[in-house]
Amino acid sequence: MQLKSSVRSRLRAATCSLLAVTAGSVSAANFGTKWTVEGASLVYAEAKRTTVFEPLLVIKRDFGDGQTLQGKFVFDAMTGASPTGAAATNKVQTFTTPSGQRHQTATGEVPTRAFQDQRGSMDLSWTKPLSRRFRTELGGHLSAETDYKSTGLTATMLGDFNQKLTTISIGGGYNSDQIDAVGGVPTGLARVNPNNPVEKTMSKKIADGMIGLTQVLTPRWLAQVNYSYADENGYLTEPYKMISLVDSVTGEQRSGDYIYEKRPDARVRQSVFFSSAYHFGKDILHLSYRNYWDDWGIRSNTFDIKYDLEISDKVFLEPHWRTYLQSAADFYVYSLPRGALLPDYATSDYRFGDLTTQTIGFKVGVKTAELQQFTARIEYMRQSGNEYPNEAIGVQKDYSMFPPLDILILQVGYAIGLP
Repeated sequence: MQLKSSVRSRLRAATCSLLAVTAGSVSAANFGTKWTVEGASLVYAEAKRTTVFEPLLVIKRDFGDGQTLQGKFVFDAMTGASPTGAAATNKVQTFTTPSGQRHQTATGEVPTRAFQDQRGSMDLSWTKPLSRRFRTELGGHLSAETDYKSTGLTATMLGDFNQKLTTISIGGGYNSDQIDAVGGVPTGLARVNPNNPVEKTMSKKIADGMIGLTQVLTPRWLAQVNYSYADENGYLTEPYKMISLVDSVTGEQRSGDYIYEKRPDARVRQSVFFSSAYHFGKDILHLSYRNYWDDWGIRSNTFDIKYDLEISDKVFLEPHWRTYLQSAADFYVYSLPRGALLPDYATSDYRFGDLTTQTIGFKVGVKTAELQQFTARIEYMRQSGNEYPNEAIGVQKDYSMFPPLDILILQVGYAIGLP
């Protein structure tokens, strides 16, 4: 779960949720037919780390009375390597996996662990008008992989006012996740040792809510603002992530001196999201900004720009730029001094450190026939952090504590409208 969750988190950081971007990119087609079938394949490739191949199928049925039913089916094949949380040092580091396999990390390199897994997920959503003014959207989610299962439900009520120029939405959801870590779930802040006491299965619950306002400002200009709140409780730690224990003066690492990370068992997340779309006649400019904060001390700002450029009646081009800026969690550390009093919580998972993500790319769409559309997207993402922090100890100052990560994202999709 820890390794693959890290990948999923980077995917979210890169694309504001892999499923959302994939589905959104493909689902741009709107043929006004009873059936729409959309397929896509996405490749997410990190330099020298993780590769994900994801095929996606979306089937939508429009009943013609405002009622729609949609199914989204996704399969992920993940392979490669992901950081363990241990810090780079001036010695070769040796690790033993829960399955008993040993592997080494070269001097000066950030330790990673190889993995491979598959994940399948299914999302169903149903939209139904309740009256001329109000409609509801109900959804369900199910996903499973080797050591992680997730189920969830969502419900949203939407109301149209002011001659349908104003839409107010109120929604909520509940997710129940189960963690079955390979070898069991270790005790937080305990020494990394196969003989440490472990729990077989842990769980977490997530309840969230959202309230939003969408307003037509002019015949060409649409704006939206949403506020979101999420309350997480349960096992929120990554079960295999570790932290290096180093000499408080030299920063040197002794063989086997690692402890498991530990995070709080509760977290409150909040965010405010603004978006705007302006229609220039043929082209459309999309702008969005998201401000996020939580009670773990993380703050982030996300800026996103897309421009839909109509090349001809059959071809469009959509350049895309995104910037994500994040501050570190209160309990984020690069390592801990050996022999010192341990804190209540600690993680060296770089996803919780100061980081910046830049994404640039474009999508092209081609209407290949009546009620058929082909799309292709290519994006380059670079994730970076504080490579040489002031908190580095001794020999750690000689090595990058957060090497930049280069990522390539490729996606192709095809949509068909059926009578």
